[in-house]
Amino acid sequence: MSSRTGSARATTSSRLRETSVPAFKPSDAAGSADVPAGEPAHAGTYVDSGVGTPDRLERLWAPFRQAYITDPGRTSTDPFVEAPKKSDEDALIIARGEHVYALLNLFPYNAGHLMVVPYRKESQLENLTDAETAELMAFAKKAVRTLKRVSRPEAINVGFNLGKASGGSVGDHLHLHVVPRWAGDSNFMTIIDGTKVLPALLRDTRAVLAAGWQEIEEEDKHA
Repeated sequence: MSSRTGSARATTSSRLRETSVPAFKPSDAAGSADVPAGEPAHAGTYVDSGVGTPDRLERLWAPFRQAYITDPGRTSTDPFVEAPKKSDEDALIIARGEHVYALLNLFPYNAGHLMVVPYRKESQLENLTDAETAELMAFAKKAVRTLKRVSRPEAINVGFNLGKASGGSVGDHLHLHVVPRWAGDSNFMTIIDGTKVLPALLRDTRAVLAAGWQEIEEEDKHA
């Protein structure tokens, strides 16, 4: 490898790290976000308090140097129980039903990665009531319709991770993942650099999806 090539790659890598989203660490919980020089004072005050589990991927947000911060006040061992107690904006909730609700994943695989969750804590799919099952699947269908309308993905993954051994982030509270997919979303950056590029902040994505969901509900009422 020539020194010029090595220098170019080093420069690219450093630029990527400038905009990467900081991974949450337990030691960060007591601290607060620093506001970068030149940013407005309120830039570091927004706290995303949704649900998800950190993974090996760094995440890059297209809005340059926009803050993305996990909630330092999270204390519950079951974030799916705590999320509905907060506002839709703070908990990244897209829609609420009688038995289930839909919210964005705090650590999304792709922009628009959402989950459908029963309010009641239950780990086994077969133990859901008929009413919970019916509304969960109705929400799953509406989530797919919303993503197709708003994000227009090339494909969508829908599924459960039941139990800790399956890779589920919250094994004792089942939840259905709905993940929009595009060709190339597992590209060289994800595979080689351990970095995921996401085009929008979670709060903005939540607002767009919530509006799209509401539009579909209104259309269904008049169908």
